[in-house]
Amino acid sequence: MTNMSRWSDENGGLDYGLLVLRLMLAVAMGAHGLMQVFGLFGGPGMARFGTLLQGYGFSRNIEFLTWLTGITEVAGAVLLVLGLFTPLAAAGLLGVGISAVRAKWTGGFTQGEGFELELTLTVIAFALLLTGPGWYALDRHTAWRRKPLGFAIGGIIVAVGGAVAVSSLF
Repeated sequence: MTNMSRWSDENGGLDYGLLVLRLMLAVAMGAHGLMQVFGLFGGPGMARFGTLLQGYGFSRNIEFLTWLTGITEVAGAVLLVLGLFTPLAAAGLLGVGISAVRAKWTGGFTQGEGFELELTLTVIAFALLLTGPGWYALDRHTAWRRKPLGFAIGGIIVAVGGAVAVSSLF
């Protein structure tokens, strides 16, 4: 029995489920980042995304915030697809997600400009931070795959700290 099949047998579908979650979050957040930065997929591009951020109450350093958000989403997505530095990628996307939920909070849960999609993606990032990447990742032989909770705590601190900094600085 190979080492890879051993993990699959012991964990049932857990490792496949974590792979699906990683890829789904990567596709959604990566596409969103590409829409923001490059205007791909009919996205707003940098200038219009900055205007959207201003509509959500951000008023300072808008150009820097647009780049920070877009690059975090794209880089986090690439890392998640590879399953590389998963705690860092998940923490970055968690921070972006917290900021997005906060920005859209007044829109309610499902009314027009609701935050249900942002909340769902944020919870997926949080779950990946807590669980680690699973076996099907370049991170499979790292401490954060075998014992992810300590790294998750650090990632949560980074994500919440980043979201608070965005609220304060922008």
